[in-house]
Amino acid sequence: MSKIALFIKHKTLPGKRDDVRKVWMRYMQPNIATNPAHEAYFYCFDNNDPDSICAFQQYTDLESSQNFLKTEGYAAYLKEVEPLLAGPPEVTSVTPVWVKGG
Repeated sequence: MSKIALFIKHKTLPGKRDDVRKVWMRYMQPNIATNPAHEAYFYCFDNNDPDSICAFQQYTDLESSQNFLKTEGYAAYLKEVEPLLAGPPEVTSVTPVWVKGG
């Protein structure tokens, strides 16, 4: 099976980036930390835009990435975070070809 990685960019409502991070830490961080299918995850603040969050995540395979979106934790996260976002995230799906340490 091929690994899959995602680049995700969220645009928050003005001044809501820290609030989005709090919601992410409550729901997503513990679920990602214990999910063996998440091989790598970087949650980052955009240094050039105070209302943007970028994430990079690598999964073991496509099926695992799709299954994560069906979890209760992800549903709870979406319910609480969507009112803080300016719109849906920009998501780019890629296939890792070479990974340092991977």
